[in-house]
Amino acid sequence: MESYDLETPPAFRLLDLVSEVGELAKEANTSTEYGSSPADLELTSDELGDALFALLAVCEALEIDAPDALAEALEKYENRIEDSSTPGSGREADGVSQLHPRV
Repeated sequence: MESYDLETPPAFRLLDLVSEVGELAKEANTSTEYGSSPADLELTSDELGDALFALLAVCEALEIDAPDALAEALEKYENRIEDSSTPGSGREADGVSQLHPRV
């Protein structure tokens, strides 16, 4: 990002991430006919790449080591599975996991 003068405050990076995830949601809505055909989900790799870049840019802007953050999250999920047999946080509504919602 420094090489191409793409540095910007973390808040703007976060807004870019939300925008990129919104583009993924749009692809999901379109390809599944707004959820009526969930098996038809199609997401393009370039849009997934944009979202991944945006997330890594947030990490960079906040000086967070992305591999370390991922390791922390995976450890958290492993501990939850060991404790309650689910990776969910316990904040699921109506028994639907936030990580694996039923469609």
